[in-house]
Amino acid sequence: MSYIAGVDIGNSTTEVCVGEVTGKGNVTFLSSASCPTTGTKGTIENVYSVKNALRMAMSKIGRDTSDIDLVRLNEAAPVIGDTAMETLTETVITDSSMIGHNPSTPAGAGQAVGETLLIENISRAVQGTPYILAASSEHSYEEVAAVVNQHEELDIVGIILQADEAVLVENRIHREIPIIDEVRRIDRLPDSVPAAIEVALPGQTIRMLSNPYGIATLLGLNAEETRTITPIAKSLIGNRSAVVLKTPGGNVHENVLPAGEIYFYGDRNVTISLDEGADKIMAAAGSAGDIRDISGQPDTNVGNMLSRIRTGMSEVDKSSEADIRITDILAVDTLAPVLISGALAGETCLEKAVGIAAMVKTQKLPMQEIASRLTTELGTEVKVAGVEAVMASLGALTTPGTQLPLAILDMGGGSTDAAIINREGQVKMTHQAGAGELVSMLIQTELGLGERRIAEEIKKYPLAKVESLFHMRMENGQMTFVDESIDPRFFGRVVLLTEHGLVRIEEDIPMEKIVQVRREAKRKVFVTNAFRALRKVAPDHNLKNISTVVLVGGSAEDFEIPEMLMESFTDYRIVCGRGNIRGSEGPRNAVATGLVLSYLGEMQ
Repeated sequence: MSYIAGVDIGNSTTEVCVGEVTGKGNVTFLSSASCPTTGTKGTIENVYSVKNALRMAMSKIGRDTSDIDLVRLNEAAPVIGDTAMETLTETVITDSSMIGHNPSTPAGAGQAVGETLLIENISRAVQGTPYILAASSEHSYEEVAAVVNQHEELDIVGIILQADEAVLVENRIHREIPIIDEVRRIDRLPDSVPAAIEVALPGQTIRMLSNPYGIATLLGLNAEETRTITPIAKSLIGNRSAVVLKTPGGNVHENVLPAGEIYFYGDRNVTISLDEGADKIMAAAGSAGDIRDISGQPDTNVGNMLSRIRTGMSEVDKSSEADIRITDILAVDTLAPVLISGALAGETCLEKAVGIAAMVKTQKLPMQEIASRLTTELGTEVKVAGVEAVMASLGALTTPGTQLPLAILDMGGGSTDAAIINREGQVKMTHQAGAGELVSMLIQTELGLGERRIAEEIKKYPLAKVESLFHMRMENGQMTFVDESIDPRFFGRVVLLTEHGLVRIEEDIPMEKIVQVRREAKRKVFVTNAFRALRKVAPDHNLKNISTVVLVGGSAEDFEIPEMLMESFTDYRIVCGRGNIRGSEGPRNAVATGLVLSYLGEMQ
């Protein structure tokens, strides 16, 4: 009798399965455990999470890690994701420039064009010239209102405030004019320059300042100036209020970094420009056949990105950069908010981008080094025993209702692996870059979130809008009523429905947009990768030759991905669903379970 532990080191999670094997070749599964992976998958830092997961699993059966007779590790290939902008034009704002702004609490309505006038320079104003008054937070709303009322002879057509006090000022002045507030960097506001402000009626959005030709009309711009203010107009689309200034000269400098070309080195060498978009990039990758390596054009967006991936991997793996190969990529189209440099309130505009996940391999993965370190620290034999996709297939066969032939999709954090076992037990497999981490990156990028943690939670949980203290509107339109009052902090906000309670989304983003971005990100990554991976392993590369697919891995636990895949496979009459490893683990623990089962095969 001996204790055998299978260990699956994933990009996000390290999983363990412990089985008791008798001399007759029978196995009894005793426990399982998982914990977050430490360090980059496939590097020596993984030792800490492996030891932690083993301790957790053994403690469940009242044993210590020293009681383990053999630890079997998977071969771990790291996957690194990054983004590359397809067209990135940074508008560099100097002292001769244009800026845009989007406060959330304006007052008044309409458009106004005039010269900027700092409140401390009010004495310099002359009659007959339209002015837009600007006041920093050093001036209270009472003071601003008093100055406007005292100078009724001046043509003050609009107001710009640093503080969030537009409504307070509007209530105290004797004229109806548009008022913009929340201009944080008002100290950078130039004096005596042409400016246009616009405030829409409640429930409407601005029309002139979100249109390049509208800005040109209000500020008298020529064709070249109109072209350069396009990023500002784009950044203000959908806003209720805005301000655009034009300083003398109106010069805007653009710093353009080319998108660049991707070079595939495989059965055929193929070159594709990043500007072609994700679909054509993936078509080029497919036409290259079996890919040995991928690189990018030097001094371009994609070239710098792929170079960064190689450099980052060489730092954690201690391999020379020449030994590091990128053997697969998944490219998806997305939109990324680009900061308009020099803007007064951090304005951004959405630019087309390409999100890329890359599969990185070295000449020799450091798994043997991990095994040696574990052997020393645990005092137990540790062996690198199996390829992930093969082990996942063995584990998936413990799902009730499965039989050979069987295809599996192992959807983890960094990669989507597929394998198919025929009736003779032969396995064909593939590893594809891109999975849960790329989805999180796309959600964070498109929604402009400050933290990846928030994107991770949006990916995992459904949404609701708290519309009163006693009911919520779910993302599917269903109304849910509660017996106890909801915390007032959640009133009127979009929340995540987690197992630990409600989590508020701090960013002011409509629930419908969050749902749309989340679902599209999952479709772009998981549905695309599922078809790509299964076609590679399917007999004759025809999906109609696959009858059964078992979904395993952390992403198979997602509340909507399995349903998306089931719908997508309908045309092929494929039976598809979440695995239930050993009839108890759900889609998790397939690789770890397979590592224990493969030990029996070696014994026999």
